[in-house]
Amino acid sequence: MDRTLFPVLVFLLSVSSAASLEPYDLLYDTAVQAFSTGDYENVVLYMEAALSSYAQVRSSKVRCRLRCQDQHPFDGTFSDLRFFDVVLQRAACMNACIDEKLGSQSVHKVSEDVVQDFHRRIPYNYLQLAYQKLQQPEKAAAAAHTYFQANPEHVEMGQDLEQYKDLQGVEENHFVDREARPHQFTFTKAVKFYDRGDYEGAAALFEDALVEYYKADVECRALCQGPQGFEGHDHLRYRYSLHELVSDHFTQVLHCEHECVRDLATRPGRLSPMENYLPLHYDYLQFAYFKVNRPEEALQCVLTYCLFHEEEEFMTENVEFYREIVGHEGKPREEAAWYLRRHRQELELLLTGSRIMGVDFTEGNYWSNSGGRDDSNRIPSGTNGWMDYVPISEKKNASAVVSLQLREGGPLLYDGVKLVQNSLALNGTQRVLLDHVISEEECSNLRGLAHAVTMAGDGYRGRMSPHTPNEKFEGATVLKTLQYGYEGRVPMRSARLFYDTSERVRRIVESYFLLNSTLHFSYTHLVCRTAISGQQDHRNDLSHPIHADNCLLDPDANECWKEPPAYTYRDYSALLYLNGDFDGGEFIFTEMDAKTVTASVKPKCGRLVGFSSGGENPHGVKAVTSGQRCAVALWFTLDPLYRELERLQADEVIQALDTQSVWGQGLNINPKDEL
Repeated sequence: MDRTLFPVLVFLLSVSSAASLEPYDLLYDTAVQAFSTGDYENVVLYMEAALSSYAQVRSSKVRCRLRCQDQHPFDGTFSDLRFFDVVLQRAACMNACIDEKLGSQSVHKVSEDVVQDFHRRIPYNYLQLAYQKLQQPEKAAAAAHTYFQANPEHVEMGQDLEQYKDLQGVEENHFVDREARPHQFTFTKAVKFYDRGDYEGAAALFEDALVEYYKADVECRALCQGPQGFEGHDHLRYRYSLHELVSDHFTQVLHCEHECVRDLATRPGRLSPMENYLPLHYDYLQFAYFKVNRPEEALQCVLTYCLFHEEEEFMTENVEFYREIVGHEGKPREEAAWYLRRHRQELELLLTGSRIMGVDFTEGNYWSNSGGRDDSNRIPSGTNGWMDYVPISEKKNASAVVSLQLREGGPLLYDGVKLVQNSLALNGTQRVLLDHVISEEECSNLRGLAHAVTMAGDGYRGRMSPHTPNEKFEGATVLKTLQYGYEGRVPMRSARLFYDTSERVRRIVESYFLLNSTLHFSYTHLVCRTAISGQQDHRNDLSHPIHADNCLLDPDANECWKEPPAYTYRDYSALLYLNGDFDGGEFIFTEMDAKTVTASVKPKCGRLVGFSSGGENPHGVKAVTSGQRCAVALWFTLDPLYRELERLQADEVIQALDTQSVWGQGLNINPKDEL
């Protein structure tokens, strides 16, 4: 072992008091140093100890703050002396409690960088590699899964998880989130029960999830009671008076507590909270209780939901329906009523604080439904367990799903183009399958162009196999093909065909989906994926994993997070296939669970699949097991600010070429100048 570790280890091992807890940042640093020397046993030993210490610090702070708050409450006497007496007694109580629980760590300061590493679950990345080296794949799988939940954009970890699934001794139940928040875990499990029609089991789990939610809310608020960093203010330098300093501190604490609503509804690694999260528990419950013939509980839950959404007309109709069955008015649940009263009081105080301090603490509507959809007059259906809704009619028939009325079916613009399947036939929304978009000759021409122009990793940040190690990915952009045409490395007419074909697809998509504004190119890619010989036996991965094009797909939550690193500005997508002489490679749409296939498309020359780019259209590509699959992949945006730069440059090249052709001038435009 590296001798530089000895001083740290001596310090840690010399602490003999049962009340003392080793600082988690020192344990973490020791584990990282062990990793750098390849000492994987000590990586596991000290990293697991660091995670345990981190969890104990958090739980001890919560317990101590709640205990001291109960022992020294603010009573009705609000004199200055009484107020500061309570503050001082709480501080003394906290110091004694923390010293008792944590020992020397109570005076140990942890750097913000280390805190952020633990928030981002970086220790689990080290652990999965260490367990892998120690040949403990089941523990490596759990660590990898835990890390990936908070870092879904980490491509390599996603690939590692796929490999773990194929290892002997690794089972599905090994892929557990070791940092799962109980209220979110139970809610997700309840939704799954609900989806499969087990309403009794779902109701019990939703009730458990509510208990866990309110417990988590109390803990979140307790953690807000510590020191506050107030950006833009230096209390000593500005020489604040004592009352101004106290006001600033408690306003910041109040803001932190109010933000617990957002925190509890936000999944690990996400920036955006799950919309309507807490009210949705009661929405699910009222329908689950209705299905198991428990109208008393259903009435109570729908009344509780109405506390959050007072103006939802259809919920009001449900209230009347349940009241007619039970024969009395009913009352909402007291825990939710108290919870909302507290939040409204907080909001009033925050508004006062924002006026005094010039800070806006009030943004965000935590209860509103998302996506601009009209979700009034609806209650949850059993279709996907999230935000699809069906009406209860006058007879309370909850079987007819109301689909989104989105526009499609516009003219196809070009002779010979054939509509094969619309959204209904493809079991989704904003989807279309067309044939004969280009001819066999044009397909052949573009395939020849692809073989001459595309390069491995081009368009994938230099990675030859960005989605699976079992295939090679090659690509090229429109501007690159024009450059090759100028240099005489490919026929200019082939480069021009690529440009013209992509414009044809853009116009068809814009017309078919009846868009009222111009559809702009966001990215245009001539791409081929080739099966790597010798790596196709027993494949169970996908050529391109299930994803959505403008949001981060979260199958466990049945949600798609419209935030970076997703290309959030993309609105429509299209794939024009150039061949079908290969094995595998079918394009598939799935449900939000990323497992249930709703439609499958077999590529062939001239076939086009177009669709909106959001979470309503998760999709992927099955493994290409032999041969090469080529296509023109296009993504579009309605926002001109996000137009593809290379496309604009290619437009200038084409315009110059057309002008020279008209006036009979020689070719003197070099696309390299446009790069």
